[in-house]
Amino acid sequence: MSGRSLTLVLALLACGAVAAQQYPVKPVRIIVGFTPGGGNDVISRLVAAKLTTAFSRQFVVENRPGAGGMIGAELAAKAPPDGYTLFLAGVATHGINPNLQKNVPYDPVKDFDPVSLMATAPALLAVHPSLPVRSVKQFITLAKARPGEINYASSGHGSSSQLAAELFKSMTGTRLVHVPYKGIGAASTDLLSGQVQVMFNAAAALLVHTKAGRMRALGVGSLERVPAIPDIPTIAESGVPGYEAGSWYGFVAPAGTPRAIVDRLSRETAAAVKSPDISRKLTGDANIVIGSSPEAFAAHIKSELARIGKVIRDAKITLE
Repeated sequence: MSGRSLTLVLALLACGAVAAQQYPVKPVRIIVGFTPGGGNDVISRLVAAKLTTAFSRQFVVENRPGAGGMIGAELAAKAPPDGYTLFLAGVATHGINPNLQKNVPYDPVKDFDPVSLMATAPALLAVHPSLPVRSVKQFITLAKARPGEINYASSGHGSSSQLAAELFKSMTGTRLVHVPYKGIGAASTDLLSGQVQVMFNAAAALLVHTKAGRMRALGVGSLERVPAIPDIPTIAESGVPGYEAGSWYGFVAPAGTPRAIVDRLSRETAAAVKSPDISRKLTGDANIVIGSSPEAFAAHIKSELARIGKVIRDAKITLE
């Protein structure tokens, strides 16, 4: 590299550092590709409040629901890479859709710069109390004895709840019948009434029912036990080694966002989710707090794309 080229590079780096120090000079929007009230929205608003305090500028959540989060993801991908747009990435937008949907209007890797993986939400395997099982091993034994007779509910074709069940089926050699619903609310209602017998879904959505005895929790889809529910074993330790399923939440920025700004956002985002009040809230809802570096989140996204793609291909899942 010539002396002139080196000088230019150093000057650009210096400009980037100055820009990061001054950032932000106006409000920052956080695009969430789902309606208000869900897990994606809740964690975004909790962290937005902390970032507003940390940066002394408003971080505003903007809900852009539709197409399984793709509308919001496309909007974020095409936004100027200046640090003033963030996107709440998750298993749907950066794992399922790219493997299942046709003509996805963004590339989950090339179009975004990862900021921080904030938390994971392990799936919970829950059954109706009428099913004569009290452990994952007993459930596997029963399912093998009654192939094609036990129904599982999901929140729809290609949903994370279906993928969790299909992964379980492939790893255990069981045959469960898929009953898709339009949303987790309807699926939960039919599990509570006994119209279906099984469900895999985010633990936070089912715990109120399992604690009341209206559903029975058999295992969680994390590799280690969840702090909020330490008495519920993992599915991996219950006879299905390596089983892991659930949702996750993290911030990404449009590709090309200055690295110094990405690093500042990553540090403050990690500090926010690890702060006592937010950590207590997330942990209480059966999430696992992470707060990763950009590099770790990038590796996670690539790993999830590969893992989920294999589940979809092996189970021959299509949008019907």
